[in-house]
Amino acid sequence: MLACPVATRLEPTRRRYTGPLLKSKGKGIAAVPILDGDGRKGHYGEAGDRGISAGDGGMGVSQFATYSSLRDRVVFITGGASGIGESLVEHFCAQGAKVAFVDIEAAAGEALARSIAARGAPEPLPIHCDLRDIAALRAAVARTVAELGPIGVLVNNAANDTRHPVDDVTVEYWDDRMAVNLRHKFFAAQAVRPHMTAAGGGSIVNISSVSFLKAQGGMPAYLTAKSGVIGLTRALARDYGADGIRVNTVIPGWIMTQRQIDLWLDEESEQALLREQCLKEKVFPPDVARLVLFLAADDSRMCSAQAFTVDGGWT
Repeated sequence: MLACPVATRLEPTRRRYTGPLLKSKGKGIAAVPILDGDGRKGHYGEAGDRGISAGDGGMGVSQFATYSSLRDRVVFITGGASGIGESLVEHFCAQGAKVAFVDIEAAAGEALARSIAARGAPEPLPIHCDLRDIAALRAAVARTVAELGPIGVLVNNAANDTRHPVDDVTVEYWDDRMAVNLRHKFFAAQAVRPHMTAAGGGSIVNISSVSFLKAQGGMPAYLTAKSGVIGLTRALARDYGADGIRVNTVIPGWIMTQRQIDLWLDEESEQALLREQCLKEKVFPPDVARLVLFLAADDSRMCSAQAFTVDGGWT
């Protein structure tokens, strides 16, 4: 389910973590030694591994692919204030896109926007939104169009993987998990469709999870919603295809966000993960973001209704 994009630049030096186990330090992720694109040693950020070094408007992605079709393209991202979403916002801004993102954490969103602007990249538009409120989501889409222009790329990223034992799930909780993890993806796609159609096409990328492929226990509603993302992608790809709109799924593995490290990563689980993955390195948010860039860009113009996995060969 992986694609190999053809782009203007290739990574000249393979980034490989050879240091000690990555541990949560309470206030951030321990710095991980890497090699930058020119062979110099650098570090992933202590506040979360964003794969950032020097270059490209301070966003540090110059050793990776640049997609000219993404410059000035309007991109709308859900759940953009932290984790994978934060990396998505940073990477699209580094490409010169006009980015708006929604998140329930207003302060974190504002801080991210200021941070990106301070590094010299185009400042994104953060919008506070509880995605369970579809009217608020539609208003955020309308505001984005009014302030930035017609949306050409939608990344349905927002989700919440809070654990919940089977016997504790109520009808109300089940419905809430569907609203948090699946429902808004459909309505966001519905809201952006007229703008993409008028522009002659666009790209929608829905973020799923390998958790349902791994038959992970302890969060049945989350797994159900994430498996539903695959069906939603294929349904929309068929219905939107005649308008030139591509719809694809990205399936992340165990991505080392700050949340994952703080809540669930320990030495035992890390060692088990690396035993099971074909590639003996942990996967970080930038690894997901760079695949999403490809699927958003014109380079992937004939990719639709597909699922692309980024998990180091875990599944």
